[in-house]
Amino acid sequence: MARKSRKQMESPMPAPSLYVYVALYIRLSVEDNKKRGCSVENQKLVLNDFLADKPDFVVYDTYIDNGLTGTNFHRPGFQQMLSDIEAGHINCVIVKDLSRLGRNSIDTGYYIEQYFYAHNVRFIAVTDQFDTADPGNLHGGIMLPLKNMINEAYSLDIGRKIKAQARQAMKDGDYIGARAPYGYRKDPDNCHKLLIDENTAPVVKQIFEWAYERVALNRIVRNLNEMGIAAPSHYKKSTGEITSPGLIGSGKWQTRTVMKILESEVYTGDLVQGKTKMVDHQQVKADDDNLIIARRTHEPIISHELFTAVQEYRKQVCEESRAVPKRPYTPNIFKGKVFCADCGRSLHRQRAERKKGPDIYWFHCLTNSRVAKDTCKGVMMQETELIATVTTILEKELSVALGMSLPLFQLEARQKQKKDGLKSQMSAKRQEIEKQRRLIRGLYENFVQGILTSDEYFELKAGYEESITVLSGDIEALEKDMDALDDQLVRYRAMEKDAKSLAQDHVLTAELIERLIERIEIDHERNIRVFFRFKSEFQGEAVK
Repeated sequence: MARKSRKQMESPMPAPSLYVYVALYIRLSVEDNKKRGCSVENQKLVLNDFLADKPDFVVYDTYIDNGLTGTNFHRPGFQQMLSDIEAGHINCVIVKDLSRLGRNSIDTGYYIEQYFYAHNVRFIAVTDQFDTADPGNLHGGIMLPLKNMINEAYSLDIGRKIKAQARQAMKDGDYIGARAPYGYRKDPDNCHKLLIDENTAPVVKQIFEWAYERVALNRIVRNLNEMGIAAPSHYKKSTGEITSPGLIGSGKWQTRTVMKILESEVYTGDLVQGKTKMVDHQQVKADDDNLIIARRTHEPIISHELFTAVQEYRKQVCEESRAVPKRPYTPNIFKGKVFCADCGRSLHRQRAERKKGPDIYWFHCLTNSRVAKDTCKGVMMQETELIATVTTILEKELSVALGMSLPLFQLEARQKQKKDGLKSQMSAKRQEIEKQRRLIRGLYENFVQGILTSDEYFELKAGYEESITVLSGDIEALEKDMDALDDQLVRYRAMEKDAKSLAQDHVLTAELIERLIERIEIDHERNIRVFFRFKSEFQGEAVK
């Protein structure tokens, strides 16, 4: 019979051993997706069937790691379960089989034989018939480490086979990318073969021809945007190849996109794969010895001669740029904070070098030069003017915000009174939760003695558990209110300190800007609008 969850219980489990407070742990790795019987739903069914005739087992929570490896334990669901164990909410962990816990023999053995034991946690693997509470369990001793070693070897073997198959496919000239490069499409009869995309291949060819003619990257980008050509991500959205909003971007061409196209050998008809590799589940750049090159695997868009000429010219430009001595820029205290009020893009900080005296820095919008002409009204402001104006605005707004608030000693007294009231409410609700738990314990005793039927027991128990859930939610909300009051005082003290520092020194720093300012917008007429980080009673906004 299904059990009601005790998720969100606020206090550690009570001392009496009448109940077993359970964590159900479910893990599904990538390779499990192809195997029957390993799905999350199947694991839940196995665990629920196991609990059906065990009314003394109360499920605290179900922890799920979907699509994560079993060879390490840096999994969010598993780590949350450990936190709840250490908080005293759980004294039993149940999994479908030993491999669900993990496939690394050393670490899995540590958790079963040391960690769970040290925290008085019983561990059960249902289909392996393993239970640490059973002294006669035949899977203990030698069998448990052996089973874990088999699981670990299986996981490593699967990983090696997948990598080996992928590298062999690269050597055979198969394209293994998830999406075709811009300019190509995948063969509908063979997803590992590339065909010319008649819609976009001419764009790729034009980009290389511009680069060969020494057209600057910024000018190429502007040409593409002014011609109204959809950026690669937006084009692939229209074909259905990309559906995730996070991969679509702004719809405008960027220098980064053009550079990636100009660096790709795929447009010569060759496949150069293996440029990246997975290290600790992170994709990183691989060394040249990891590359696999297959020649003439598909129809080229440009010649090898054109590609080589473009690479040599770009290399020459880079070398010439590196050869020019450069004076370091001063720190940008407004980094990531200043935007164009017209188009919304981040303003570029540019330096005008001077032989005598300090360099001059400007903030201006690049939209008209980088995206397309006449798409923005344009913004330009000298950094010294921006610093002076923002300093004045900030001093004024801090003074107003603090002046409108209660003096610190009065605010602290008011906060203490509110917190005392919240503590009183929490105490009453915790007492009510304990009362509901005593009623549940009494129900089980009546069930064992035959006073209540199974249906009556579970119906009444569900009602009490629902009350506990509601009360626990109330306590959580009250605790958030308590934290909010503490945060309010911290913010007030920090603002008071910043206001005194700014009033004395009149120096605007990157740290002050990060703490107090969310965003700065400048319009075509050089009006400055500052959006503050001030919350609740400290919220403000100012216009020059």
